Amino acid sequence: MRTTLTLERDVADRLKMEIRKSGKAMKAVVNDALRRGLGLAGKPIRPKHFEVRPHAFGFKPGIDLDRLNQLADELESEETARKLSP
Repeated sequence: MRTTLTLERDVADRLKMEIRKSGKAMKAVVNDALRRGLGLAGKPIRPKHFEVRPHAFGFKPGIDLDRLNQLADELESEETARKLSP
């Protein structure tokens, strides 16, 4: 979230000092300080919900989907052999 803050002089001075001391970017220092102040420090960030949606690809029965790379290699080999034969 992008926002604008007006910092009081003592906070701005402390922020500048912490940036110099840590070598971190202002964004990182501010976020770390806010996390500590809000009681979020050390708590794991919950990842976004992940959902797998099934999709029917329309493969014919008998095609082993776990071996599609092998099938592609075989088709490529056959095509290469066809091109090389007189």
